[in-house]
Amino acid sequence: MLLIKNGKVHTMTSGVLDSADILVKSGKIVMIANDIDATSEMQVVDASGKHVFPGFIDAHTHMGLWEDGMGVEGADGNEETDPVTPHLRAIDGINPMDRNFKEALEGGITTVATGPGSANVMGGQFVVVKAFGDRIDDMIIKNPAGFKIAFGENPKSVYGKDDRAPQTRMAIAALIRETLKKAVNYHEDMLDYVSDEEADRPEYDIKLDALIPLLEKKAPLKAHAHRADDIFTAIRIAKEFDLPLTLDHCTEGHLIADHIAKEGYPALVGPSLCERSKIELKNLDFKTAAVLSNAGVQVALITDHPVVPIQYLPLCAALATKAGMDEQKALEAITINPARILGLGDRIGSLEEGKDADIVIWDGYPLDVKSVVSMTIVDGSIVYNSAG
Repeated sequence: MLLIKNGKVHTMTSGVLDSADILVKSGKIVMIANDIDATSEMQVVDASGKHVFPGFIDAHTHMGLWEDGMGVEGADGNEETDPVTPHLRAIDGINPMDRNFKEALEGGITTVATGPGSANVMGGQFVVVKAFGDRIDDMIIKNPAGFKIAFGENPKSVYGKDDRAPQTRMAIAALIRETLKKAVNYHEDMLDYVSDEEADRPEYDIKLDALIPLLEKKAPLKAHAHRADDIFTAIRIAKEFDLPLTLDHCTEGHLIADHIAKEGYPALVGPSLCERSKIELKNLDFKTAAVLSNAGVQVALITDHPVVPIQYLPLCAALATKAGMDEQKALEAITINPARILGLGDRIGSLEEGKDADIVIWDGYPLDVKSVVSMTIVDGSIVYNSAG
């Protein structure tokens, strides 16, 4: 058992508790209270004068798929041979030995959603993993966690130059619709086969079969969309097929915040700490998260690692507050909001009894750039200690 004593505990759902204790057993938080008595069987951590938070969460990265300090040898995030690849699984490309996982823990990030890039119209399947481990199978907490689709410049630039579709935004949307319609028909035929002994078994199609969890709403469309018109196209398609959706990047979201709030889809905002490297980023601004949050949109802040190194997720939250985002909302945008958006709000994202013991102890307030992580705990185990 592990007992954290006398910390300023930021629960993220039930306020801030001064000089509170957290008791951990078998990887779970079993008690949060004042003055929990220590016993000889407990490992005691003194958090006096420190801030205790749930582990931070990045809901959109490419961790382990573009390895640190490597070129093509470590680039496994984009399969640029076919614009429609929903059957690709991130788990088959992630290298958990990538040093960025260690840097995530040093920065207080304990959970990441990671998956394919945006070269393809349909890029494959995201997964949610804890940031500690040496075998990806043991790190998974949700798989699949989302089905990547991409709008705009990226798929156009990859395939348009070779005189292949898509060369236009119309073709991007058409390819997504075509694939989803085929998947719907395939799924219906599979259900008929299961329920009717006389029906013929459909011929197996790995791409369409991979989309069944999406059609059953077990994971959302994860839409790479920067421009306002691309955001609206993503929403249009999701509504046509009655599918769950997250708006990833949402760079021009502040221009259409009222529309997004009305539609009710969550926005995963970022990367904002980067250059305007292409035309569709011309309206990139840290105020996006603030405007969306103020409009009532559920916002998560993301790094899009390696675009912004994963350990700078708290810095992105701090800069969002500088641009007008409420501080508590910014903290929620890297804790409980991404947890809920990823469908894992019952396990991670807040300090509550019964939840995973993913806990970070900071020597100061994490939105202060001078603050550093003293200790990171994942599933009840101390995986990083600044004291060595």
